[in-house]
Amino acid sequence: MEQIDTIISQLSLEQKADLCSGLDAWNTFPIKDCGVPGVLMTDGPHGLRKQYDESTAMLEQSVPATCYPAASTTACSWDRELLYEMGAALGSEAREQGISMVLGPGINIKRSPLCGRNFEYFSEDPALAGELGAAMIRGIQSTGTGACLKHFAANNREYFRMVSNSIIDKRALREIYLDGFERAVKKGKPYAVMSAYNMLNGTYCGEASALIRGVLRGEWGFGGLVVSDWGACYNREKGIAAGLDLEMPYSGEENTNRIIRAVKNGTLDEADLDACVRRILSFVFRCEKNKKLPYQCDMEKNHALARRVAAESAVLLKNDGLLPLKPGVKVALLGEFAEHPRYQGAGSSMIHPANLENAIGAFRSHGIHYTYAPGFSISGDTVDETMLAEAECAARDCDVAVIIAGLPPQYEVEGIDRTHMHIPQNQIELIERIAKIKPVAVLLCGGAPVEMPWLSSVSALVNCYLGGEAGASAMAQILTGEVNPSGKLAETYPLRLADNPSYHFFSDDRHNVEYRESVYVGYRYYDAAEKEVLFPFGFGLSYTTFEYSDMQTDAGSFAPGGTVTVSARVENTGGAAGAEVVQCYVRADEAPFKKLCGFEKIFLQPGESARVSFTLTERDFSFFSDGWQLMQDVHVLIGASSRDLRMGIIVEIPEGKPLPEYPVSTDGHWNAMQYYGLFEKIPHITFSIHPFTINATLKDFDSVTIGRTVHRLVAKFVEKHIDPGGYMGHDIMLQLLEENPMRVLVSMSGGFFTYGMARGVLMIVNGQVFMGLLAFFSAYRKRKKQKIKSKK
Repeated sequence: MEQIDTIISQLSLEQKADLCSGLDAWNTFPIKDCGVPGVLMTDGPHGLRKQYDESTAMLEQSVPATCYPAASTTACSWDRELLYEMGAALGSEAREQGISMVLGPGINIKRSPLCGRNFEYFSEDPALAGELGAAMIRGIQSTGTGACLKHFAANNREYFRMVSNSIIDKRALREIYLDGFERAVKKGKPYAVMSAYNMLNGTYCGEASALIRGVLRGEWGFGGLVVSDWGACYNREKGIAAGLDLEMPYSGEENTNRIIRAVKNGTLDEADLDACVRRILSFVFRCEKNKKLPYQCDMEKNHALARRVAAESAVLLKNDGLLPLKPGVKVALLGEFAEHPRYQGAGSSMIHPANLENAIGAFRSHGIHYTYAPGFSISGDTVDETMLAEAECAARDCDVAVIIAGLPPQYEVEGIDRTHMHIPQNQIELIERIAKIKPVAVLLCGGAPVEMPWLSSVSALVNCYLGGEAGASAMAQILTGEVNPSGKLAETYPLRLADNPSYHFFSDDRHNVEYRESVYVGYRYYDAAEKEVLFPFGFGLSYTTFEYSDMQTDAGSFAPGGTVTVSARVENTGGAAGAEVVQCYVRADEAPFKKLCGFEKIFLQPGESARVSFTLTERDFSFFSDGWQLMQDVHVLIGASSRDLRMGIIVEIPEGKPLPEYPVSTDGHWNAMQYYGLFEKIPHITFSIHPFTINATLKDFDSVTIGRTVHRLVAKFVEKHIDPGGYMGHDIMLQLLEENPMRVLVSMSGGFFTYGMARGVLMIVNGQVFMGLLAFFSAYRKRKKQKIKSKK
């Protein structure tokens, strides 16, 4: 600390401002004269995406790395130790690549199955997301690599994510959208927390003092770095005042100069700037010190771990006895995913896998004798009768069909939400036709729930989610019985999209997103509304069976500051060794729903039993209403899923209070007046399209003739110059271009497109064509003359 104080006293105002922005897209700003090194960070929620070109934030080619299963997959393991182990392996690769911090994990709540980035998130439940996120953080940081928890907070859709405003009442915000972050911060102690793109109740998350200084730092005691999501800074001086330390990536001199001007004219307290600089320096020197720590990186072991994670996270959703496959059975392996696997999502988390498997190779090496036919094309949805006929022919000559189906890459993309929950029609047609010929086992790949009108036609269904680079051999292990599936769903699968509580208010407005369902998220809603679901939260089958018995507690009542321990005995009553996820829920006596408060995964041999215990605290028995308040008498429930609760007891809470009333809607049409009554003032924001500002998007430009011309010219330029970067990088950047404000295009361009050039474009589309062209080309010439920002 003394060293940091000395450095701060030596820094000029300009140097302080420089430190609060990156050097480029992935490195912090060094000041060599003061002994301040730079720190390299990179994307890393399920593997490293270290770009060869560190100067740009575009999705360009990255170095090979182990591609672990995505968070939507690993959440289904319900296994803290496994997430810790995966985090440690990921951290070891970061050390090998000279990376000081990985950007992950992401623990945003799955409010709707349509969110295009759900594959990067763990769960619809904050307790599960927070516990697994904390375990992964601890694993990453055990290697001396920092972890950055993201995206703080309420970033639950991708549609116009840069300018959208999440409107959430206090109770829902605390109980649903912040609870997971609180658990991960307090238990994981990440090096950094990343602020989200969106606004929360009318204020950009990176400028929300109540959120950063009040909740994160004040209430939760977080003393680490707060970094912006890439391109998420709007008003930089407000961000500094709120405690947003570091802007990433470097966006040119505009924001640095804004900080300097604000301090000089007295609108920004230099003490707030110094506080940000102090945290940045603490982070930098911590990372520099960690470079001397010993580590081991074994890529073969990491690949084997990726396979184990995928196998232990797979969820058996249906099985009439077809699985595991009998030895020597002849298999028709169908679906183009067998050849071209769907193993990760598209966007900033895309990994260049070091050792990618496919089912065609992996199944044979695991002794599965098959005949292969693609059956459908993953590049489109159209039914191909020739491909179907080939698949039917292959099935007739075999005993059983294994169809690998799911969501094609273009269906799940960062920055773009889904519009439906279907798999392509060509896959549905294949499943239904083959099921008329032979027993079918479907291996489902994808990062989010789908509707399954074909479910009754199949004999078995294994949800593999996105299994990473070794997912194919994990599939083979499940099919042959080498691994007994033990995954449980970390999200509810509704029967249809319209059943989701946010259905009518998910993407109906570009800017104001009303979370009218309040605390009725995921299984909480489906239980309260008494809705039938396809598969409930926490559900998963096994090749064996488990029985629960003898629930006990050490206390029948609870007083503030105390604890209650409950336990139950679980026995493997089947003929195979297997693991069971034991779940503990709490429901207030008068509440319409319950909440997850604990979970443990145990492995048992046939006939073996074990006692599983949960210690519940005051927080587990509380709800939020102007602070955390104790519930009245509660039911503590233990079971195998949210809708398979085997036992329960009542715990009396003499000092408890009744829950706030907010009626549940059974049809998703939430009462507006009741919702608005949850707020003192509705925090709507208003965006005026004309005149266009730095917050305008290319889609906004389409409202005027000259704007449509500019839009086309920019799109053509980007299409010509963007490096495809592998796996959908090119398509993603073109689609994201549509909804990104001009300020984000500046910050993400790596200095190619400056604020001066952006102002020229804005003048053009606002009707000042001649003056705008002069301003644009003047800024363009200035950029060409400028030298690359020097490393001082």
